[in-house]
Amino acid sequence: MKKEPMRFFQRLLVTSRNMIYCVSKRMEISAAHRLSLSYESKCQCLHGHNWIITVYLFKKDKLNADGMVFDFTHIKKAIHDQLDHAYINDVIPYNPTAENIARWVVNQFDECYKAEVQESEGNVAQAIDETKIVGIENLVM
Repeated sequence: MKKEPMRFFQRLLVTSRNMIYCVSKRMEISAAHRLSLSYESKCQCLHGHNWIITVYLFKKDKLNADGMVFDFTHIKKAIHDQLDHAYINDVIPYNPTAENIARWVVNQFDECYKAEVQESEGNVAQAIDETKIVGIENLVM
């Protein structure tokens, strides 16, 4: 059976409109911070980590004019350039826990729905902005 070209093309358009595009950018930074805590901890003293930060972004239905969700270079510039070799307390407006750093990362981009911050082997925090993914089933990455 021969497919009609126009019908096939219309189906492709429908599929495109239902497309969710996701990208992630992983970067390493070295930075220092000091935590303000309600209990005694060595983390209240100035110390640093070699952090691994992963940023997750998405667009629904349509990519930007360049055919991208977001340029990887711009993601790095927005995050890495601000945090690498920085005193994080001076960069983010809240107590610089791994969770709050992840929250700050999510808030840097409208397209960012999730950020993951690894401060050391086995210690990972995530922030997910569920308002950005409401109605999008099974968004994983």
